[in-house]
Amino acid sequence: MMKIIFGPAGLGGADEAIKNLEGFHKLGLGACEIAFTYGIYLNEKQAIEIGKSAEKNKINISIHAPYWINLNSDEKIKVEQSKNRIIACCKIGHLLGAQKIVFHPGYYGKRTKEESYENIKKEIILIQEEIKINKWNVKLAPETTGRLNVFGSIEEILNLVKDTKCSFTIDFAHLLARSNGKMSFEEMSKAFANFKELHCHFSGIEYGEKGEKRHISTKREQLKELLKVLIKREGRAVIINESPNPVEDSVFGTELLEENG
Repeated sequence: MMKIIFGPAGLGGADEAIKNLEGFHKLGLGACEIAFTYGIYLNEKQAIEIGKSAEKNKINISIHAPYWINLNSDEKIKVEQSKNRIIACCKIGHLLGAQKIVFHPGYYGKRTKEESYENIKKEIILIQEEIKINKWNVKLAPETTGRLNVFGSIEEILNLVKDTKCSFTIDFAHLLARSNGKMSFEEMSKAFANFKELHCHFSGIEYGEKGEKRHISTKREQLKELLKVLIKREGRAVIINESPNPVEDSVFGTELLEENG
């Protein structure tokens, strides 16, 4: 049976971070993804102290890199800026003890999917060289995305893992939106059957013909269905909740797990 750990997306500001980690631990949560979605807001000293608290409270820390990332941009300066944002997250992530650096790789734009893949693969390899040089203990985890015009299908993410040896993030809500509700959680899980360690995102999601519109509160029946699929696997999964109420919905997830023994 798979060991599943729940936690929220978002830690709060630097001044409240340690208190929040202690609170998560008391609630029975075991993970937290720090949202650097609009930029890194922690300095190195703060990162070290927060990392110590996370370890003490047995909270698995990951990072979500800024939204302003496009490794497939037509403009070289934007590609460099995107790489630098990811590299900065890797540096601070190492100090935090973060295991995964989550990011959306980019947009297709006017390029074909094949051209986009090659560009993004090349940039990820360059970032990983920087990680290796600096001996940062982090793993890049490009995420499956929810919009049809955004790079991040299951096939693309799996190919990146194969070709660059990076890690990955499965966003089950995004995949639901990307497939317009046609893909089951069982199919999503089977696509990653060869991996025993999963870093996941989940929440409710609103979508249309072009895919994701917005995250919404977690639908209880959907979470129950997802857990039924994951529990049957072997290994370990971290599930980060990205709903508007991520802490509350993460607690509900732990309660569901307890009900299922």
